[in-house]
Amino acid sequence: MKKLFLSLAFLVLTGTGFQNSITAQESSAPQTATTRVVEDGGTGAYSAIMYTDNSLLTHTIFRPKDLSVFGKKTKLPIIAWGNGACANSPWEHINFLSEVASQGFLVIAIGPMPKEGERGGGSSTSSQLIDAIDWAIAQNSDKLSIFYDKIDISKIAVSGMSCGGLQTLEIAPDPRVTTAVICNSGIIGNGGGMPGMPGLTKDHLAKLHTPTLYLLGGEKDIAYNNGMDDFKRINHVPVFVTNMDVGHGGTYSQPHGGEFAIVATAWYKWQLKGDMEAGKMFTGDPCQLSKSTVWKVDKKNMP
Repeated sequence: MKKLFLSLAFLVLTGTGFQNSITAQESSAPQTATTRVVEDGGTGAYSAIMYTDNSLLTHTIFRPKDLSVFGKKTKLPIIAWGNGACANSPWEHINFLSEVASQGFLVIAIGPMPKEGERGGGSSTSSQLIDAIDWAIAQNSDKLSIFYDKIDISKIAVSGMSCGGLQTLEIAPDPRVTTAVICNSGIIGNGGGMPGMPGLTKDHLAKLHTPTLYLLGGEKDIAYNNGMDDFKRINHVPVFVTNMDVGHGGTYSQPHGGEFAIVATAWYKWQLKGDMEAGKMFTGDPCQLSKSTVWKVDKKNMP
């Protein structure tokens, strides 16, 4: 366990270094800054764009380019994302996040939009996930916003990778959250961690109140033991854990986010859009994902 703790702490320190985080600005009518298309905009039905909005300079937004198709009948669920190393930039995850957005989601990642080829970007805090949620809810009710009445504020996911997964676990008890996705992460021992990392203890898991997905990178993942231990301890909510033997880095930077994006998107569709077909990846005995040659799964409190 000590070796695992030191390894994760090393990743956090070398990933970005720690600086004071910037708090989100007050919500106002969005003024879209320069946008970028990641890869080809994703494989979903709604080609996605990435940008930092002038009313939320502290975050990066991934969303369908054409919002005209969203309204009373079809709305955008909210996904707030925390980055690996608690970085104040989603640079490592843009392929993954763009792909998810192209499936019809509003994804708000901690940190301003990274420039082409940029890495790093300072450090962040868990509260920036709350800032993302608050901003999206405010935009939905702002008649001057391009998102006015287009967001499903009753369907909110918090998600994150590595240290961002710890940020996710810290914010997951928020009563507005309807699902949590923990990627390559898990609570470290009894509150271990370096400065800047959420110092959670295992008893925090009792505060989870939604269906929860753990996406891990197999035994080579330095967060494997922590994540699997979380899974074993969670007995009061539906929880699904799945492992792919790729290590701590996952598949986020692969084209369209690779296998991790496929599984995460199915979970989001099921949990946030009520897509029962997507839910078959996780439900049933055996569930569809258990038939995969690259994933190993386990679940509790689920059909």
